[in-house]
Amino acid sequence: MLRLVSSPRAAVLSATGGLCLMIAATAPAGAEDINADTARLGWLDKTTARVGESSIAVGGDLRLGSLTITVRSCVRRVPPDDPESAAFLDIVERAEGVAAKQIFEGWMFASSPSLSAMDHAVYDVWVLRCEIPADRDAGDTGKPDSAPDSTPTPVDPGGAPLD
Repeated sequence: MLRLVSSPRAAVLSATGGLCLMIAATAPAGAEDINADTARLGWLDKTTARVGESSIAVGGDLRLGSLTITVRSCVRRVPPDDPESAAFLDIVERAEGVAAKQIFEGWMFASSPSLSAMDHAVYDVWVLRCEIPADRDAGDTGKPDSAPDSTPTPVDPGGAPLD
């Protein structure tokens, strides 16, 4: 549909609206994003070479030595798109006698851990997957979205600090 416009501003607004409509009309129907209630994280203590996995409820936190890891959100994308899990994490270092220091705040992706990696001298933390109750009820295989079959799975000692 062609309309005559009386001012340059109206022409820009008209063109912008048409462009948005074209983009919306041509965008493919994507996969559904599922807000998960639990994030499954992997961690490495570089000084002891201990590797482990821990589940953290969204809104909850975990002590890993001097770090406090808080999960703000966990989202999982399902087929027809490539499966993906991403978690928004806040990681704060709390040492005795020193003010708390923000180490990491942002999204981490299970399929690309190095895309937004946490930089810390002692610990590495990465997202394995986002879990929903149906995963736990159906006997999830425990395999992360992007890790090989040989992922070690030590047992979390029930919420105690992992240091």
